[in-house]
Amino acid sequence: MGELKHDKWVGTTYGNGWMHRRLITALRFIDVRVLYAFASVFVVPPTLIVNGKARRTMYSFFRQRLGYGRLRAAWSTYRNHCAFSQVVIDRFAMYAGKKFGIDIDGYDIFSTLSGQPGGFIQLSSHIGNYELAGYSLVAEDKRFNALVFGGEKASVMANRSKMFDGNNIRMISMMPDMSHLFVIDSALTDGEILSMPADRVFGSQKAFVVDFMGAPARFPQGAFLLAAMRDVPMLFVSVMKSGLRRYRISVHRIPATSEGNTRTRAAALAAEYVKLLEATVRRYPTQWYNYFDFWAQ
Repeated sequence: MGELKHDKWVGTTYGNGWMHRRLITALRFIDVRVLYAFASVFVVPPTLIVNGKARRTMYSFFRQRLGYGRLRAAWSTYRNHCAFSQVVIDRFAMYAGKKFGIDIDGYDIFSTLSGQPGGFIQLSSHIGNYELAGYSLVAEDKRFNALVFGGEKASVMANRSKMFDGNNIRMISMMPDMSHLFVIDSALTDGEILSMPADRVFGSQKAFVVDFMGAPARFPQGAFLLAAMRDVPMLFVSVMKSGLRRYRISVHRIPATSEGNTRTRAAALAAEYVKLLEATVRRYPTQWYNYFDFWAQ
């Protein structure tokens, strides 16, 4: 069986199971701010030196997409890596039982759809700390199905399962044989919530080309075609770090059109999703965590 992967991105959390367990143990006693400071001084600088590809990718993002000057782009690249290290630390802090303050914008949109009998699709992206949504946006009467990368470390998957336990959340791993598609279909048929990433194309997966941050970029068709074929609502949810121990969740309904065939309606949904994604990235540019040439065709 082949390996499921992005051709320019591996997609797993750094470290092994032993390291992850030690980090969780430490975070039960250590304030996250201590690890933030340690990472910013002793982890991020050498990472920037060793991982030149990620450094160049983010520097190019700030220079070409946001028009920053050289010094500002370099500083923003450092801040981006610090922000990513904080997100990783926060995830393991949650596994250790730490709590974070959460503000939610648009919860009524999620609540309304959750109270209706039909299912819906909730789109994520690789900005902020979307995993936190699984612990915060909970529908009592609907199961939440989260599509996750099938090659993630076993220790991370185990901790996610532990955190999700009791929240009526099921993780669906993306598999090379595409068997996860049957589970996805069943979830929507049963009127459940399906959460999917929509900003990375894996392997040879077909994509819509949409203008994003001033240049054409590829976005996977799957979620949008699924929504168009089944005529189910779509949400865009972002979870952005807004303070040292605080996050802001924003929920947006993705406008749909009834005009045209399935592909035309799906393309329109993709365009609306990209608009929301771009607005979020522009507001939180250092929390954009796609460390490869996103605009490569």
